[in-house]
Amino acid sequence: MSQPSQEIKPNALDRIIGWFSPKTAYERMSYRAGYMATGTPRRHDGWTPIDGTAEQINSTSRELLRRKARDLERNSDIANSIIGAYVRNVVGSGFVPQADTGDEELNRKIEKVFNDWQKKENCDITGTQSFLEICNMVVRRYLIDGGILFIKVHGGDGKIPFQLQSREVSDLDGDMTRSYESRGNTIVGGVEVNEYGKPLAYHIKILTGDGWDTGNKVRIDANRVIALWQKNSPSQVREVTPMAVAINRVADTEDFIDTVSLKEKILACLAVFIKRLTPTGGNPLGRTQKDVRTGYDRTKLAPGIIQELQPGDDVQAVVPTGQATNTREMVSLFNRMVAAGQGLSYESVSRDMSQVNYSSARQGLLEDKKTYQRLQRFLIDHFLDEVYKEVLIAAVTAKVLDIPDFWNKQDEYLNHTWTMPGWSWIDPVKEVNANKIAVQSGQATLASVCASRGDDWQDTLRQRAKELKFQKELEAEYEISFEKGGNIDAKNRANYADDEQKSVD
Repeated sequence: MSQPSQEIKPNALDRIIGWFSPKTAYERMSYRAGYMATGTPRRHDGWTPIDGTAEQINSTSRELLRRKARDLERNSDIANSIIGAYVRNVVGSGFVPQADTGDEELNRKIEKVFNDWQKKENCDITGTQSFLEICNMVVRRYLIDGGILFIKVHGGDGKIPFQLQSREVSDLDGDMTRSYESRGNTIVGGVEVNEYGKPLAYHIKILTGDGWDTGNKVRIDANRVIALWQKNSPSQVREVTPMAVAINRVADTEDFIDTVSLKEKILACLAVFIKRLTPTGGNPLGRTQKDVRTGYDRTKLAPGIIQELQPGDDVQAVVPTGQATNTREMVSLFNRMVAAGQGLSYESVSRDMSQVNYSSARQGLLEDKKTYQRLQRFLIDHFLDEVYKEVLIAAVTAKVLDIPDFWNKQDEYLNHTWTMPGWSWIDPVKEVNANKIAVQSGQATLASVCASRGDDWQDTLRQRAKELKFQKELEAEYEISFEKGGNIDAKNRANYADDEQKSVD
C-alpha cells in the first residue's frame, strides 16, 4: 500500500488497534488519507459497480431501461410532466428557418417552399404528421427511448420529392453485435461501424403492418439515415434513455402516492360487522376467498360493506397512521429530485408556483432555458439543418426553385439560421424596459430580442411598417391623431360616423 501523501497522526483508537494489529491500524490511517468513498460501509454492502466501455455496460441494460421508461410514459403523470415541460419549451410553436442567400426575394421564395413542405402530406411518408408534430415526437422519443431514427425517402407524392420515414430505435437489430467480415467492419447493436466507431450503416428489422418482426433485416447506408441520440462517452455507439436516472425515483413516488391513497380509502370506508349466536346459512355478504399462497381467508373491504360473523369471530381494526401527514412534503421532495436530475426546476415540472417570488422564478426560468436551449441546439445541428439541406436540394432538383447556379454555389444558397421558440416574460414591464436599455446601449440587437421571444425580427419590422403605413392613411383620411388619443376633427366627425355605420351594415 502506498504511503499517504501527508502526515496522518494516529488517534487514540489507532494506537489501541495497533497493539493488536499494526497492519489494521496502518490501513486505517492510509484510508483517511485517500478517497473515503473507496470504503465499504455496512449500509453500502453489495455496492460493487462494474466498469467497461459504454457499449459493454449499456448493451446489458438498454432494452430494460427503455421498457421501463415506456411504461412510465403510458402510466405516470410525473413522467409525463417532465416530457410536457420539454416539448412545450423546446419545440413550442415550432422552428422557423430564415434563408440567408444575400437575395431577399430568393430568401422569401426558399422560406415559402420550406413552409409548404412542412405540411403533413409533403414531409411525412405516412401523410399523418406535420413537421411540427414530427419535432414534438423527436423530443418525446429522445427522452423516453433515448433517440429516434429517420430514413430519408427521395420521391413520394409531394411536390417536393423528399419525405421522412420515422423508425423507433427498438427497430434496430440489437442482437447483431459481431464482426462483419465481408466489409471488415463491426456491427454493434445493429449499427455497423468502422475501426474508428463511425456509423456506416444501420441494420433495421422488417416489420409487418401491425408491428410484428418478420425475422428479416435490411441494411441501410448511414447517409440515408438521420440517427438522433446523444453520445455521452467516446465509446458509445447507441442510445440510452435520459430517463434512466429518474426511473426508480418516479416509480417510488407513484408507489408512495398509491399507498397513501389506499390508506385514505380504507379510512373512508364505513363497515358494519354483525355477530350472531346462531350460524347463518348460505354465503354471507362479502364472501371470503382463500389466498393460494398463505392459505388464509381474505376479504376485500369496500365502502358500506355489511359482513356477518360466525360465533367466536371477532373484529380487530388495524388503522395505519402517519403515512399521510407528510405526503405533500415527500411528493414535493421526490419531484424536486426527479426534476433536478433532468436539469429542470421543480416549478417547471410540477407547475407549482406557490413557493416562488419574482426573483426566484426568473432565476429558475433562466436555468431551465439553458437546458432547453441545449436540446434545441442538438436538434438544429443533427436534424433541422440536415432536413433543410435535403428539402432545398430536392426543390431545386424538381424545378420548384429556379436557381441556375445552385450546384456551383451550394454553400452560399444553403446558408440559413433558425428562429427558435421563445419564452414569455415573467414581468413584461421590467423585461421590456431592460430590452429597451440593452438595445439603446448596444448590448443587444433587435434580432436578439425578437429571437428570445421566438419572433423573426425582419417579419416584425415588416409588420410594424404595414401598421404605421395604415395608421398614416387613417390619420390623413379622418384627421385622427392616434398619438394624441385618437381625437377626430369636428368637420370630419360626421363623415367618420357615416363610414363606420356603412362598415357595420
